[in-house]
Amino acid sequence: MPKISSITRVLEIIEAVSYASKPLSPLELSQELDIPKPTIHRLIQNLVDDGFLTVDIGGGIVPGKRVRNLSVELWQQRLFFNERQMILQKLVDELKETCGIGVPYHMNMIYTNRAQTTLPLQIYLPVGAKSPMWCTATGKLYLSQLSTTSRNKILQGLPLDKFTKNTITDIDALNAELDRIATTGIGIDNEEFISEMVGVAVPILDKKSRYLASLYLHAPTIRVSLDELLTHVPRLQQAAQDIQALVYDLQSE
Repeated sequence: MPKISSITRVLEIIEAVSYASKPLSPLELSQELDIPKPTIHRLIQNLVDDGFLTVDIGGGIVPGKRVRNLSVELWQQRLFFNERQMILQKLVDELKETCGIGVPYHMNMIYTNRAQTTLPLQIYLPVGAKSPMWCTATGKLYLSQLSTTSRNKILQGLPLDKFTKNTITDIDALNAELDRIATTGIGIDNEEFISEMVGVAVPILDKKSRYLASLYLHAPTIRVSLDELLTHVPRLQQAAQDIQALVYDLQSE
C-alpha cells in the first residue's frame, strides 16, 4: 500500500472538516480518515496554529479564518463569477428588480454577486458588503439550513440588534421563524433589515444537497410588496438550479 504524504493528510483533514455537517472531534477525524491519533492531534494543532482550522466552544474542529477566506475567494473566481453574473442579469431583465448572491462569512452574510435594477428607486448593497444574518432573507435562509445545535450556537453569539420595527430579536421567535423557513426553503425579509425594503431568497446547493449560498431578490415596498416578490420564487429557484449546474461542473473536474 503506497505511503500517504503529510500534505495529502492535511488536505484530507481540511476537506473532512469543511464538508462535515457538525464540528468533528479529533477522534472522529482519526477514525474517518484512518490516521493514527498522535498524528491527527499533531496535524490538527499545526492547522489551528496556522489559522486553517479552529476549535469551537464545544471542543469540535471547524474551518478557520484562512479556509473561510479561501472559500469566498474560490467562489469569486472570475470565470464562474462572470457566468453567475449572466444568470443574474437575465433574472433582473425578467423580474425588473435587483438580484444577487450572499454567502455566510464569519457571523455575517457577504454579497458576492449582484445585478442591479435599472428602475429609479434602488437599494445599494454592493458586492463585498456585509449584512446581518438574523434579519435578512439570505442570512435567515442560511441559519434555517443548520442543525439545531449549530444554529443555537450561532444565535447565542449574534448581537440580535433591532434595525427596524420588524426585526425579530427574541431567540424563541427567531427560531420559530427559522423553522418555518426550513420547511418552505424560502428566506424572507419583511422590512427587518432596512425599512421599506422586502426580500426573498432561495438556496444554492452542491451535489450532495448541502447549502452553498443564498440567491436573493429584493425591492422597495413603494414599488413591490412581499407577496408580489414571493410570486417570483419559482423563477428564482430555476436560476438557482442554473447556478448549481456550474457548481456541479466544477465538482466533477
